[in-house]
Amino acid sequence: MFYIVGLGNPGVEYDNTRHNTGRMILEVSRSKEGFSGWREDVKLKSQIAEGKIGTQKVALVMPDTFMNRSGQAVGQLKDLKAKIIGKGKEKRIELESLVLVHDDLDLPFGTFKISFNKSSGGHRGVESVIKAVGTEGFIRVRVGISPATPKGVAKKPHGEEAVNKFILAKFKPAELAEFKKMAKKVSEALAMIVAEGREKAMGEFNKS
Repeated sequence: MFYIVGLGNPGVEYDNTRHNTGRMILEVSRSKEGFSGWREDVKLKSQIAEGKIGTQKVALVMPDTFMNRSGQAVGQLKDLKAKIIGKGKEKRIELESLVLVHDDLDLPFGTFKISFNKSSGGHRGVESVIKAVGTEGFIRVRVGISPATPKGVAKKPHGEEAVNKFILAKFKPAELAEFKKMAKKVSEALAMIVAEGREKAMGEFNKS
């Protein structure tokens, strides 16, 4: 089973906010791949939709915990496929079947990047997941939400108050239209990760 987890905050007041990018992407993927409707899993503290990509079983997971407690849900996924790499001090765990989708202030809006075995970059939802699963060794699809400079560099807000105000604000109508186009590409990337592996997907979608 592959688990694709979309981070965000539960509740209608957070619908279409920048910080809910991960959850929004999963809804696009669920529809595109023809997965089941969402069902509540009390034990996992999540909404779950299941289906297949090729021959691979996949569960889309939207934690019902708030962002900074995402690990409480992801940590309940006991059957994650783990692989031990190296020995002694070099030993690390890779979770081959976990993919995290989330917003990223370090990337400009309309772009995304597939990463693996990277630090949280200060994202509290990712920090919570890393703490819960005990490793950074999993795939992340980082979806940009910051405005871009004329040179295409992310122009992110500074200061905790400004950051919180920005990420909890709703996308503007014009942004939502662009978001839907980008979300379809992210869905294609997720499908390739599952069907053909992360290296193939990274080579295809991280070109820019």
